[in-house]
Amino acid sequence: MVPTIVLNPISNLIEEVVVNGVITVQVKGDTVEYAMKDLKLRDGSVAEDALKKLQGVEVDKDGNVTAQGEQVTRVRINGKDFFGGDVKTATQNLPANIIEKIQIVDDFGDMANITGNRSGESTKVLNIQIDPEYNKGYMTTIRVGGGTEERYQATGMWMGLNNNSQVAVLGNLNNMNAPLFDFNAMGGGARGRQGGGGRSGGGMFGGSEGITTTGSIGVNIRHDFSDKLKVYGSYSYGRDDNNTISESFANYLAQNMTEESNKNNGNIRANHRFEGNLEWNITPRDYIKFSPQLGFDNNSADNFSNTLQYIDQTFSNLQQQRTISDVTAPRYNFSGLYNRKLNDKGRNLFFNFNYDNAVSETEFNQELERWLTDPNNQNLTEADIIEKTRREVENRSWNAGASVSYTEPLSEKGKLEITYDFNNNDYDNSNSQKLLESKGSTAGNILNYDYDYDYAFTTHRVGASYRYEGEKFKYSLGASVQPSVLKGDASNGSVTEIIDRKNFNFIPIARFEYKFSRQSNITLQYSGRSSEPSVSQILPFEVATSETYKTLGNPDLDPEFRHSMSLRYRSGDFQKGTNFFAMLRAEVTNDKIVSYNKITTQPGLGSVQEVGYANEDEGVYSINSFYHFSRSFKEKTYNIMYGGGVSFNKGISYQSSDFTNFEFKKNINNNTSINQMLFFRYNPSENLEINPGVRFNYTITKSSLIDLSNRNTSKITPNLIGSVNITPTTIFGLDVSKEFNHGYTSNVNPFIINTYIEQKLLKDRRGTLRLQGFDLLNEQTNINRTVSEILTDSRTNRLARYFMLTFTFKLQKFSGINPFQDQRGPGGMRHPRM
Repeated sequence: MVPTIVLNPISNLIEEVVVNGVITVQVKGDTVEYAMKDLKLRDGSVAEDALKKLQGVEVDKDGNVTAQGEQVTRVRINGKDFFGGDVKTATQNLPANIIEKIQIVDDFGDMANITGNRSGESTKVLNIQIDPEYNKGYMTTIRVGGGTEERYQATGMWMGLNNNSQVAVLGNLNNMNAPLFDFNAMGGGARGRQGGGGRSGGGMFGGSEGITTTGSIGVNIRHDFSDKLKVYGSYSYGRDDNNTISESFANYLAQNMTEESNKNNGNIRANHRFEGNLEWNITPRDYIKFSPQLGFDNNSADNFSNTLQYIDQTFSNLQQQRTISDVTAPRYNFSGLYNRKLNDKGRNLFFNFNYDNAVSETEFNQELERWLTDPNNQNLTEADIIEKTRREVENRSWNAGASVSYTEPLSEKGKLEITYDFNNNDYDNSNSQKLLESKGSTAGNILNYDYDYDYAFTTHRVGASYRYEGEKFKYSLGASVQPSVLKGDASNGSVTEIIDRKNFNFIPIARFEYKFSRQSNITLQYSGRSSEPSVSQILPFEVATSETYKTLGNPDLDPEFRHSMSLRYRSGDFQKGTNFFAMLRAEVTNDKIVSYNKITTQPGLGSVQEVGYANEDEGVYSINSFYHFSRSFKEKTYNIMYGGGVSFNKGISYQSSDFTNFEFKKNINNNTSINQMLFFRYNPSENLEINPGVRFNYTITKSSLIDLSNRNTSKITPNLIGSVNITPTTIFGLDVSKEFNHGYTSNVNPFIINTYIEQKLLKDRRGTLRLQGFDLLNEQTNINRTVSEILTDSRTNRLARYFMLTFTFKLQKFSGINPFQDQRGPGGMRHPRM
C-alpha cells in the first residue's frame, strides 16, 4: 500500500511577476538600439521627433543629428541607403508610427560588415527599422501654407511598401530655409571613398544662414527580386536660391591689423544626383555588390564685400569687392565588391574597388575698388582706383582604389587576416587670369597668369593582423606599412617645376573591446591615415587674385599623416532606466601643412597679404571628449539628461609683417572649449510634454604671440520647449530660448519665441490646420567665432519674424490596419522648424 503524501504550502513562495514595457535601449557591440514602443509621441510625429527622445541623441534646430558626441553622417532604412544616405531627408519626412526601432551604428564600411575586421575610422550611421506590420500599404502627406513676409510652403510625400518593394516620392517648394535634400551627402557604395575624385561640388547651403528659396523633388526605389537579388537607389533634384548678409570683425594675430567687413552674398545652386545599388548572393558562399553614382551641379554666385582695414588701430584702407562666379561640375562613380566564403570555419576572400571622376569648371569675374590713406591716393576718383579681372579655373580629379583581404582561421576564436590596399588620387588642373582693367594700380604682370599643374598621390598599404573574438573580450593586433608617392609637375609658360616626394609610414593595427555585461562595453581603437596637399597648397607659382592678396604653393610639401585613437564606453540599465555614454578621441598630425602669413603695408596698395605653405616639424594635435548621463522615472514620465564635453585644439602658423625680411614668428594657438548641458523632460502622456533645459559653452583662446586673455567667450542658453492638448483636437506649442553671450566683439543676446496652435479637422482627424509664429520679438541672429591665425567674430542674418498658416492632409493604409486608425497618428512630413 502506497502511503499518503501531503504537501504543505510554503509561505515565502514568489508571487506572480508582471513585466510591463519593453527594453528601450540595448547596447550591441558597435550598435546602440532604441525600441519605439515606449516613446510617447504625439499624432503626426516624424522620425526626428522620436530621435529627440532618445538618450545620447541630440537634434539641433537645423536638423543635424549627433549621437554619443559624434555627428550622424548617413541614414539607412532596413539596412539600405535612403536617398543616398541623406540624413535630414529621412528624419524629417518618415512617419514615426511605422518605425519599430532605431539603431545608431559605428560603421566601418562594407568590408568590416562582411569580414568582421573593424579597422580604420568609423562613421556614425542611423539605421531605421520599419515595423513589419507596415510592410504592405502606403502613406501620403500633402501640406500647403502661406504667411506674412511673403512666406510660402508646398510639400508632398508618398511612400508605398509591398513586402519586397518600397517606393518613396518627395517634393518641396518653400522660401523658409527648409531644403529637402543635402547634395553633399553621398551613399556609402561598395567601397568608402579615400580621395578627391568624384566628390560633389555642390551642397545644401543656406540652412539656418540667410534666407533660402528652394524647390526639389526626388524618388527612392527598392525592390527585392528574391532573397538573393536586391536593387535600390534614388534620384533627386534640388534648386536653392540663398541670400546671406553678414558682418565680421577679424583680428590678425600678432600682425596689429584688424578688419571690419560687411558681405552680401547671393548663391543659386542646382543639383542632380542619381545613386544605385545591386546586391546579389550568387550562392550561399558568393556575394557581390555594385554601386554606380552620377551627379551634376550648376552653381552661380554674386558676392559683394565691403572691408575696412586698420593697422595699429589707425585706418589703413577700404576695399569694395564684387565677385561673380559660375561653376559646372559633372561627376560619376562606380564601386563594387566580391566576397567568397572558402569554408564554414571562417576562411574568407574579399575584394573591392572604386573609380570616381569629377570635373569642375569655374569662371570668376571680379571687380575690386580701393580707397587708401596714402597721400598719393587721397584725391583719386572712383575710376582711378578700380581693378577688374577675369579668372577661369578647371579642376579635373579622379580616384581609383582596390582592396584585397584574406582571412585564415587559426582556432575557434582566432583568425589571421592579410590585407592589401591600393589608392590613387590624380589631379589635372588649370588656373588662368586676365587683368581687364586697372587704374591707379601697379598690377603689372602679377594679375596675368596661366598655370597648369598635374599631380597624383598614390599609396600602397600591406598589413597583417590577428583577430580574437571571445565571449567578453575581442581584439585585433597587427601592423601595416604604407609607402606613398606624390608626383607630378606644374608649369607656367616655359617654366616647369617638378613635384616628386616619397614617404614611408608604419601603421599599427589595434582594436580592443571588452564586454562588461549585456548592456555595457568599452572599445579602444587606433587608426592612421595620410592625406595629400590641396591644389592651392602645392602650386609653386604666385597666384594673385588681386594686388593685395597672393598665395605661393610649395612643390616640396610632404603629405600629412594623422594618428587617431578613440575610446568609447556605453552602458545601460533597463531596470533602473539609466544610460551612460562617454567618448574620448585624440588626434596627432605629423608633417602638418601650416601657413606662412605675411601682411605688409605697401605704398599705393595699403595692406598686402601673402600666404605660403610648409610642413611643420612639431606635432599638431586635438583632443575631444563627450559624456551623457540620463535617467528616466515612472515609465518615462520624468527624464533627466546631463552631459557635455571638453575639446582642445592646438594650431600652428607663422607670421611676419616685414616686407623685406623672410623671418617669420611661430604662433602656437591653443583653443579650449567646455560644453555642458542639463535637460529635464516631463512627459506623462502624448498630450503633454514640457522640456526645460540649459546649455553652457566657455571657450578659452591662447596665442604664443599675443595676449588674448580678454578674448575668452561664454554662451549660456536656457530654453523651454513644450506642447499641450487644450482639447483632444487642439494643440498649443511653445519654443522659447534666450542667449547670454560674453566676450564677442558684438555681444548680441537674442530672445527667440516660436509658438503655434494646431487644430485637427475632417473625419478621423485627417486634416490639420496650424497657425505658427516665428521669432515673435524679431531678434533672430547668429554669432560665431573661428580661430586660426586669424580670430574672427561674425554675425549672420537668419529668417526673422513671420506668421504662417498651413493645412496638412495625411492618409495611411496598410494591410490589416484601418486607414484612419493608428497608434500614434498618421505621421508625415515635418512642419517648418521652430
